[in-house]
Amino acid sequence: MATYAIGDVQGCFDELQGLLERMGYRKGVDRLWFVGDLVNRGPKSLEVLRFVRDLGEDAVTVLGNHDLHLITQAEGIERPRKDDTLGGVLAAPDRAELVEWLRRRPMMHVEGPCAMVHAGLLPQWSVRQAARLAAEVEGVLRSAGYCEFLRNLYGGLPDRWSEALEGWDRLRVIVNAMTRMRFCTAEGRMDFNSKGATPPQGYRAWFELWPAAEQLLVCGHWSALGLKLLPTVALLDSGCVWGGALSALRLEDRALYQIRCPGYQDAGEEG
Repeated sequence: MATYAIGDVQGCFDELQGLLERMGYRKGVDRLWFVGDLVNRGPKSLEVLRFVRDLGEDAVTVLGNHDLHLITQAEGIERPRKDDTLGGVLAAPDRAELVEWLRRRPMMHVEGPCAMVHAGLLPQWSVRQAARLAAEVEGVLRSAGYCEFLRNLYGGLPDRWSEALEGWDRLRVIVNAMTRMRFCTAEGRMDFNSKGATPPQGYRAWFELWPAAEQLLVCGHWSALGLKLLPTVALLDSGCVWGGALSALRLEDRALYQIRCPGYQDAGEEG
């Protein structure tokens, strides 16, 4: 049995199938870890969702910012954006079941020597602490009152973590760090305005500040940065939807597999 971590698919179903064939994926034997953003920007979000859901326990996926965007749209809380490609999911007869399944995905997954989160972790958090914080968000998302949480989800403030935070502010900071963060300061203040690879003054890439850990932390989200494999961090968003590649990392030996993608969005800044 092998475990493969796969970068942001974002509705690129055909490329996902090609990558699985290239890496010799054995259904029912191997496991797939998806770093989040299964949907949006690519042409086949509906097919991706159905495929990953139907893998059952053979797949683990954490929530990304585009996945949350789909959930808020399905609940009528957020308006569509001009570059969204979620219409197929929203019009599907099994829309409710798919969104329900997605809403119950974890924010973070920790297993053995590896951990996975969509965007990253603040330098103040250990993997163990982050997993506890992720569970706080998951509990609210899976509760009967999840829509109230979604109504209070968006915004960039507070922009740094404090254990004293409570309520929606506390949950918002956790979600922002785990699904949106690229740059932060050593003190954990996050910047959400810069989306390229160059940090604004006074900030650094979050993984440069995150302390080395025993576990390999697998992430996605940052296509402008591209594939980056470090001793304790693997960033796997290689910009499939932008005409880059879809990447998979076999966690047992860190073998890399990639398939080139034609691109479904004009080159530009990711969201």
